[in-house]
Amino acid sequence: MSDDAPTLDRSKADKPLPKPGILEIHAYVPGKSKAPGIAEPVKLSANENALGSSPKAQEAYAAAGKSLHVYPDPRASIVRAAVAERYRLEPERLIFGCGSDEVFQLLNTTFLEPGDNIVQGEFGFAAFAIGAYAVQAEVRRAKEPDFRIDVDEMLKCVDERTRLVFLANPGNPTGTWIPFSEVRRLHEELPPSVVLVLDGAYGEFALDPTFDDGLDLARTASNVVVTHTFSKLHGLAALRIGWGYAPLEIAQAVDRIRLPFNTSIAAQHAAVAALGDEDFQRASLELTETWRPWLTQQLGGLGLDIVGPSAANFVLVGFPKTPGRTAADADAFLTARGLLVRGVGNYGLPDHIRITFGLEAHNRALVDALADFMAQ
Repeated sequence: MSDDAPTLDRSKADKPLPKPGILEIHAYVPGKSKAPGIAEPVKLSANENALGSSPKAQEAYAAAGKSLHVYPDPRASIVRAAVAERYRLEPERLIFGCGSDEVFQLLNTTFLEPGDNIVQGEFGFAAFAIGAYAVQAEVRRAKEPDFRIDVDEMLKCVDERTRLVFLANPGNPTGTWIPFSEVRRLHEELPPSVVLVLDGAYGEFALDPTFDDGLDLARTASNVVVTHTFSKLHGLAALRIGWGYAPLEIAQAVDRIRLPFNTSIAAQHAAVAALGDEDFQRASLELTETWRPWLTQQLGGLGLDIVGPSAANFVLVGFPKTPGRTAADADAFLTARGLLVRGVGNYGLPDHIRITFGLEAHNRALVDALADFMAQ
């Protein structure tokens, strides 16, 4: 957004006008879901779980149909209890939202006023910035050398008006991650007045034994919030339910502005069932663990530039700038074959596409199509 945009007197306008900055926000663009002329394309564009969702969660969702006439529990008590037990957390310190996206928005609204700023990575998740811009705050993007968060670059962006620092680990759309020693260093060097938000949407897919999502740090720190979602590992993207673990004072402040019925009955019951289905979770992780190295090796063998190594359920792939070989060309070629991937030019990565790991047939079809693309 521009700081030099003229200020209009909205009271004298001939029609209602949004407050300054709103129309300069770039609306979130989801991954493609349609391919012209193809009835059922393979969707590898939104980092959805290729196995679908837990059968137990589907049963719980169906059973919730009997309760469509009543309001959901505003405290999401059954999910609160299940998450608290699973992760050994104090239930009163949990925040539930319509996806973890809403938790980010609530934090932005709670802590930011015009003139404040947030800090995020150069290629940080778009929802961080959208919520900040909506309350007329500044967004500062720290450089990511080698597509990876750099703590020193993050700290360079922090000043006396910084209120929130967002760190997705692993990152989206890069898939890269930083060791917890660096996360801890970032926290230690931040002013105590700044909230460090650790977005763990893809944390379950980070199988390196040294990876840490930050929950243990958040147990004792007064300025750390960790978020997770049921959309990815658990395959409940359609139900929009996520959670954050925060210091009690932050959780209580956020609760004052959280809409009272922001998670549905169906989402609450399906989330509890999904959390208890460890077989489905294990199968989802095994799929990623199997196809992540295979797809990385195959795409690299085609001469493509693989960002990573990825610690998520997707890989970011770089393409040449040569006409006919660009990321946009590859995106169009794959779409024509019924294979939907994610262009990430809106993240400042016009030479890359992001590819979600699918089932075996999907992954092999993708590699075959890209082989044809590179050979044409």
